[in-house]
Amino acid sequence: MSCKAAVYPGTFDPITNGHLSIVNRALKIFDKLIIAILNNPQKEPLFTLEERTYMIKEVLKDRDNIEVDSFDGLLVDYVVRKNSNVVLRGLRAMSDFEYEFQMALMNRKLNREVQSIFLMTDYKWFYTSSTIIKEAASFNGDISGLVPPIVCRKLKEKFGY
Repeated sequence: MSCKAAVYPGTFDPITNGHLSIVNRALKIFDKLIIAILNNPQKEPLFTLEERTYMIKEVLKDRDNIEVDSFDGLLVDYVVRKNSNVVLRGLRAMSDFEYEFQMALMNRKLNREVQSIFLMTDYKWFYTSSTIIKEAASFNGDISGLVPPIVCRKLKEKFGY
């Protein structure tokens, strides 16, 4: 049984197979998923917003119940603008939980109508993150199987391999 739309926010720099696992599982719960790429001027992503958007759209091009968008500002305001009241977040480790719990409480303080839903990542993605994958790729490490093929190619291009 599924219901409404959820917003899955993140920097997705780049999107990983762990993210895709969360996406696929979320679509068993929600009718629509809005992947909202955070445009945070305080962070210095490896990929531009346009590159991240392109890769996500390319990876998920066969899914008609996914919207790829970007936002800046408060997440709760964005969620309301998208006619949703659900924020979806993936969790890996306890450190994720502590941070996400704080963010969920702050979002709840800002707008009590917006609910946070957490999905645990599949066990095989528990120790992967975009940061770790980028670091391995920067040293020409084999990251195939951790990211979609297009992301693997784009990482190799970025690092000149």
